[in-house]
Order: sequence, then structure tokens, then C-alpha cells
Amino acid sequence: MTTLPAFHNKTFSVRRRFSDFLGLYEKLAIKHNLLGCIIPPPPQKSVVGMTKVKVGKEDPSSDDFVEKRRAALESRYLQRVVSHPVLQQDCNVQEFLEREELPRAVNTQALSGSGFLKMINKASDAVNKMTVKMNESDNWFESKLQEVENEQQLLRRLHVSVNSLVNHRKELCTNTAMFAKSLVMLGSVEENSVLSCALSELAKVEDKLQQLYQQQALSDFFILTELLADYVRLLGAVQGCFEQRTKAWHRWQEAQSTLQKKREAEAKLLWSNKPDKLQQAKEEIAEVTAIA
Repeated sequence: MTTLPAFHNKTFSVRRRFSDFLGLYEKLAIKHNLLGCIIPPPPQKSVVGMTKVKVGKEDPSSDDFVEKRRAALESRYLQRVVSHPVLQQDCNVQEFLEREELPRAVNTQALSGSGFLKMINKASDAVNKMTVKMNESDNWFESKLQEVENEQQLLRRLHVSVNSLVNHRKELCTNTAMFAKSLVMLGSVEENSVLSCALSELAKVEDKLQQLYQQQALSDFFILTELLADYVRLLGAVQGCFEQRTKAWHRWQEAQSTLQKKREAEAKLLWSNKPDKLQQAKEEIAEVTAIA
């Protein structure tokens, strides 16, 4: 529901695929990145989760995955987009929320999961490889960039630690299930009825523990691991805005260098008395001056 005048309806309900969200991000990034807007990154694509949905449709965990993915797309990604004062006015956002059917988004694989992080890293490498380093004259930008980089490093380390915790819980879940199965087999061959009954009861307890460990692993993954990865990607988007500033500075430097060369060429034409080419040189200087 909305009261914004840019939308045709106050309420709307549409169905969207995960690739549609990636397509929306791509359109917004192309249009607004150069303007310094922080484009909220899409959630990470989980290959394991999508495999469960496609293969094990009767598995309750697949329904849980779909619900958590829906919450991540709506509560985090989409809310960030529509809360942005510039992005909420974009025609692509309005079309995404109101149009019944969207053209199928293509070439979105690079925008999901590790592909997004690789794209951010490639952009950072491209900036670092530039021959002339930008000497930041604004202390605010320099301090904020350092703050973002430090925060991103800390969150990356925390993400690795939490991911290790999730893997440990999954391993504990697997080992507990094997232990419960072994207790069942041991109880079935035990001749002493009292001991056999005790082993069977212990197997039931271990089976419940296995289910508990599995729930804890899933909760840690969806609540902590994915949320931390989401914040890492968000800080990567912020870092991308700072890199746009650096790229703009380099484009300005290139324009200044080109302008200097054009003026030197004009001076040579004046010195050699070539009026036929002088007018063209003046037009080129005027064109470069408008850019610089």
C-alpha cells in the first residue's frame, strides 16, 4: 500500500521470480550508480536451497527456505529500495511493483551471491590499477571510506566465523543421526530386554537432539549467516559509490590532459600559420572544455 502520487494504484499485488529482483537491481545500478546512489544489493542465491525446492517439494525445509527467501526479498531488499527517496521514483521500481507480467530477466547470474562480490572486487581492482592515484582532498570522504573498509573487513571475519559455526552444527547433526541409528541397531540385537529398551529410549533422545541441531543450523544460516552476508554486500555497494567518485576524478584528469594537448596543438597551428586547421582546433578545444 502506498500514497505516493507516482504510482497508479494505492494497493497492488504481483508475483515475482528471484531473477526479476536481480533484473531490477541491474536496471537501477546502470541508471543510478554514476549519480552516487547506494543501490541495495539483492540477497544471495542459495544453490542448496533452490535444489531442495525443485527436488524435494514435500520436504518441510524447502517450504521454510521459500518463506525465508521471501522475507529476505520483501523485508530487506525491497523495503530498502522503496524507502530510498530517489529509487522509489524510478519508473523501473514502479513497473516492478505494478505491472502484472515482466519480461524475463536474462544474464543475472553474475549479480547473485558470490558473483556480486566478484563484481565489486573487480571494480576495486580496476580503480587500484589506475596509473595516477587520487589524492583525496576532502577529509570527510577519506575517513568515511576507511570506516566502511574497516567495517567490511570485520563483518567478513564474523561471517566466516559464523559460517564455521553453521558447518560445525551440521556436522554435529550428521554424527548424532549416525549415533542414533547405531543405538537402534545395537538395541535390536541386544538379548537383555532391559538394556535393549534403554538403548531404544536413548536412540529416541539422540534422534530428537539431531532434529534440534538441524533446526539450530538452519536458524544460524538464515538468521545470522545470510544477514551478515547481506550487510557485507551492502557495504560493498557503499564502497562502490566511493569508487565512482575516484573514477569521476580520473575522467576529469583525462579530460584535463586532453585539453592541454589540444591547446598545445592550437599553439603550433598559430605558430606555423595554418588558419585552415585552426578553426577545427578551436572547436575541439571548446568540446573538450565543456567536458573538463
